Amino acid sequence: MSRRGTARFLAAALIFGPLSLSGTSVAVGQTQTLQQKLQHVKQLVAANKQQLARYTWQMQETVSVRGDVKTQPLYQVHLGPSGTPEKTIVSQSPSSASPRFGIRRRMEENYKQYAQQVGSLAKSYAQLDPATLQKLYVQGDVRLKSGGSPGYSTVVLSNYLKPGDSIVLTMRDNPRGLVTVNVSSYLSSPSDIVTMQVSYAKLADGTQYASTVTVNGESKNLTITDQSSHFQLK
Repeated sequence: MSRRGTARFLAAALIFGPLSLSGTSVAVGQTQTLQQKLQHVKQLVAANKQQLARYTWQMQETVSVRGDVKTQPLYQVHLGPSGTPEKTIVSQSPSSASPRFGIRRRMEENYKQYAQQVGSLAKSYAQLDPATLQKLYVQGDVRLKSGGSPGYSTVVLSNYLKPGDSIVLTMRDNPRGLVTVNVSSYLSSPSDIVTMQVSYAKLADGTQYASTVTVNGESKNLTITDQSSHFQLK
């Protein structure tokens, strides 16, 4: 290489070299931030489960179709040995006590079965599994959503249970805590959409809980709303 060519090469290296290194440091910084936020999610989920295990509480569930309330049971709830909620019915408030026959009865049975499927799917998303979260991170299915409110972070998970589903978790950075969880999924096919919105609240001792959970089965205009209250130490 001639002296002139060497000079041009060195000049290019001086110009573009720092830019390349800067880009690498940004990528590394973003990866480290994402790892930290995912670790925060795991810690919050584990801490909330451990703290809630000390409590029993009531949950009012409302099942409605096109805004018409079908059932409204009240449950007593606690976390079982596996860490999943166990419910005991306290009271039942049906919208109508009159018996149904023929096509009306079949329609109600279809809605009941559909509500069970939707509720079961929502339950699968309600208990986030730390091992699955780590697996999604390794696969590249975890990312930070940009443009959020100052003091808050949003982590987006893809393909958690089904291909194409998503979970969007919004956290408060300081003091650290979950704010909302929004799930977009489906039953047998992507056209049979099911969504879930979870809002979190905090007890006096700092224990976080899902205060309101709203699940929508869009194909049948079904809505299941769970509201938790009356927490008591065991």
